[in-house]
Parts: sequence; C-alpha cells; structure tokens
Amino acid sequence: MALARARRGDSGMNYWPGFVDALSTLILGIIFLLTVFVVIQFYLQQEVAGKDTALQRLNAQIAQLTELLSLEKTGSANVQEQLAQLQASLAAAESDRDKLKGQLAGAGASTSQAQSQIGDLTTKLEGEKRISANALAQVEVLNQQIAALRRQLAAIETALDASEKKDKEAQSRIADLGQRLNVALAQRVQELTKYRSDFFGRLREILGNRPDIRIVGDRFVLQSELLFDVGKADLRPEARDEIDKIAAALLDLGQKIPSDIAWVLRVDGHTDIRPISGTAGQFKSNWDLSAARAIAVVQYLIAKGVSPQRLVAAGFGEFQPLDTGTTDEAYRRNRRIEFKLTER
Repeated sequence: MALARARRGDSGMNYWPGFVDALSTLILGIIFLLTVFVVIQFYLQQEVAGKDTALQRLNAQIAQLTELLSLEKTGSANVQEQLAQLQASLAAAESDRDKLKGQLAGAGASTSQAQSQIGDLTTKLEGEKRISANALAQVEVLNQQIAALRRQLAAIETALDASEKKDKEAQSRIADLGQRLNVALAQRVQELTKYRSDFFGRLREILGNRPDIRIVGDRFVLQSELLFDVGKADLRPEARDEIDKIAAALLDLGQKIPSDIAWVLRVDGHTDIRPISGTAGQFKSNWDLSAARAIAVVQYLIAKGVSPQRLVAAGFGEFQPLDTGTTDEAYRRNRRIEFKLTER
C-alpha cells in the first residue's frame, strides 16, 4: 500500500529540484561570506600586528630619549650650580677689589703692594669672567638640546596618538564585521534548517509514511528488520526497492550539487546490546555485523550507479543506542541503518 501511494504521489508536482537549488545557493553564500571574513580578518590582524611593533619601537625610543633628557637636566643643574658659585666668587673678588681701592685711597703708603694685589685680583676676575662665559655657553647649548628633545617627544606623542586611533578604528571595524557576519550566519542557519526539514519531508514522501522509517536529528533512519534478516548482512529482496529509491534520489542530488563541494553519504550500521548468538556464523561481534550491514548497503548503492567517492560505510555496533532501555522495543529501535549527508 505504501509503495502504491508513493507511485501515485510521484505523478504530482516535483519540488525536489527547487529545494536542492536553494540549498546549494545557500551553502555557496555561506562559504563566500566565511572566505571574505577570513581574508579581512587576516589583513586587519597583519595591520594591527604592524602597529603593535611600531608602538613598541616608539616606546623604546621614548625611554631612551627620556633617559638622555634626564642626564642633560642633571648636567644643566650642575652647570647652573657652578655658574652660581662663579658669580659668588666674582662678587667676592669685586668686593675685595673695592676694599683694596679704599685702602689705597686712605693710605698712600703701600701703594705698590696694593696695586700688585689689584693686578692679581683683576687677573683672577678676568679668568672668572672667562669661566663664567664658557659656562653660559654650555648652558645655552644644553637649552638648545633640551628644546630639540622636547620637539622629538612631541612628534613621537603625535605618532603614538595617530597609531592608537588607527588601532581603535581597526578593532571597531573587526567587531562590526564580526557582528554583521554572525547575524548573516544566523539567518542562513535558520533558512538551512527550513530547507533540511523540507528535504526530509520529501524523502519521507518518496519512501512512504512507515513506522520503521523515521527522522532522528539530521539523519534518516531505517530499521534493520526492513533490510536484513536477524544476524545477517545480506539485503533482503524486498528491501532493495527501498534502497533503489534512495539511490535514485542520491543520483539526482549528485547532478545538482556543484563539483567543488566535497560531500558524502555516510551509511551507519547499529545493533542492540545483546551479543551475537552462535548461529550468526562469520560475525564475531555486533561491531562486525553492523559494519558488514553498512558495507552491504554501500555496495548496493555503488551497483546502482552511485560514485564510491560519495559513499562512506561505518559500523558502530551497540555503542550508540537511541534507547538505553532493555525492552524488546528498545532493542528494535537500536537495530538500525542511518543515512547522513555530510561534508567529506
């Protein structure tokens, strides 16, 4: 009855190509957005790394210039102190000279001695003046060097401000781009979920609305009893019609998906937790049995024209149950073959 209804349903409008085209366009859009985001993020990270290196170099130069400025200030202070001492000595010498002149005017005797002393003091005074002039010249040179250092510091601070401003702008652009990309990805994910639901609904229409065929998450699940006898890994004759429908849908899908998208159909075999009995023959464990069943389905799909490069067979034994119970119904649910379309 289910097969008859499926045949009658095939005469109606076929929505499947539209769903696949929309899904392919959506996946290409997502890949393009991710590629743009990675490229932009790479260049922005390179720019930020270069700014950090320049900032570190400028900080090192500031430290050196600060140390030089400190040394220059110390030398200037010493020169100022020496200048003050020389000026005090000069004032004392002038005072002594004035005293001697007074003594010379008041006492005519000792004129030659006083004149000699005045000559000595004058010589010393000239020497002190020369020393004072040299000190003043050194102070002027130091003041010029300090002014130059201040101009360099101002230029460095300006460069640092510009660098920090560019860094903040780059960070702001990265954050804005990430936010917009997250919003776009969220919208794409919602659309992808809708298309996947429509696809599973269409696949159920093809295979028929049967209790032993169901959707679990992102997988299409067929009970093992539909395809295999107990403890066997040979497809039952009546199960091949169901696999033929899956093969036809897969061949049609392979023609619509672009060649640059690496996809595979993974066929997973699962068993219940009970060990294989002695009548199972060549299978030593549930793992062997589940793998052999998955391989049998894959080989049949290859015989129907599906490319081996688009197929993967996997056996999970009893280690991924859908139902952890110990009832016959739980065991039946766990004995299954799953089909999952995924990236390679």
